[in-house]
Amino acid sequence: MFKLNKMHVLGGVAFSMMAVSTGWAQSTEPVQNFPSKPITVVVTFPPGGGTDILARLLGTHFTEAFGQSALVENRAGASGNVGAKLVADKAPDGYSLLMVNSSYAINPGVFSNMPFDPKKDLSPIINVAFIPSVIVVPADSPYKQLSALIAAAKPAKNSVSFGSCGNGTPQHLAGAVININGKVNMTHVPYAGCGPALRDVMGGQVPMAIITASSAAPHIKSGKLLALGITSAERTLQLPTVPTVAEQGFPGYQINQWHGLLVPSQTSPALQAKLYERVMKIVQMPDVKEKLISMGYTPAYDDPAAFRKIVHEDIDRFSVLTKTLGLKLD
Repeated sequence: MFKLNKMHVLGGVAFSMMAVSTGWAQSTEPVQNFPSKPITVVVTFPPGGGTDILARLLGTHFTEAFGQSALVENRAGASGNVGAKLVADKAPDGYSLLMVNSSYAINPGVFSNMPFDPKKDLSPIINVAFIPSVIVVPADSPYKQLSALIAAAKPAKNSVSFGSCGNGTPQHLAGAVININGKVNMTHVPYAGCGPALRDVMGGQVPMAIITASSAAPHIKSGKLLALGITSAERTLQLPTVPTVAEQGFPGYQINQWHGLLVPSQTSPALQAKLYERVMKIVQMPDVKEKLISMGYTPAYDDPAAFRKIVHEDIDRFSVLTKTLGLKLD
C-alpha cells in the first residue's frame, strides 16, 4: 500500500544544525541586533488563499515579536516556484522569508526543470500549521459513505469523478492515492483552486471533490455538503464526527497540507534559530492559536531540524507518487 505518513514534532525548541556552505556572504549584522528593518515574507500564491492568510496572520504580530514589521509580498506562478526562486536568490540575512505549503514538496516531482534545488537552496525554519482535506459530495448524493463511492468506482468504466484544487495539489494526490490503494478508477477533474471545485460539487457539476477542510467545513455544517472522510491520520477538531479515510479501509493513509517558513540555505544557524524562536512565540499566542483552530488548522511548532525532515521526506515521497502517476506539469 502506498503510504504518505508524516511525523509532526510539536513544541520542540532545541535543535542541531549542520554547518552551511559558503557562497553568499552571511550577514555581518550581529544576530542580537537582528532585525533592524522590516522583514519581507514572500507568499508563493495569490492574495486570499490559505497560505496568504496565514502569512498575514503571522505578519500582524511581527512588530510584537521582532520589533519590526512584516511586509507580505505575493509572488505567484508555477505552483509556487516563482516565489521560491526569488527568495532562494536573496541574501541570507534573515530579511527574506518564504511562506509555502506542501506544493513546495510536490513540485520537484511534477516539474522536469526546477529553477532551484528545493533541498539545497532553501532551509526550513518552522512548520506553522497543517490542515487536512475532506472528501465531500452534494447533500443529495447517492453516496452516503466512502465505501459506497469506492464500490461505484471499482469498474474500469464508471461515472465517479473527483474535483480537486488543481493538478499536482495535495488534494489531487489524495484522490490518486485512493485510486492506487483502493484499486479504483475515479476520474480526476482539476480546478483552478479549491473555490471553483467547491462551487461545482455543491452545484452537482462534479459528483465528489477533495477540498481543504477549512473551505468545506461551513458548507458541511450547513448541510449543503456531506463529508465522507478526512485525509489526516486523526479526526479534526473542526469536523470531529467525520471519520478519517484511514478508518475506512485505508490503514496508514495520511495527507496533510503543511504551511511553513523557509529562508535562503546559507542563512547562519544562529539566525535561523532566532527566526524560529520568534515565529514560534507568535504561533503560541492564544489569539493566533484560536484563529488557526477556528479556520481548521492545527498549530505546529516543528523546529528547523524537524521541519527539514518533513519537507525532505515529502519531496521523496511525492516524487515516487507523481512518477507512478506519470504526472508532469511542464
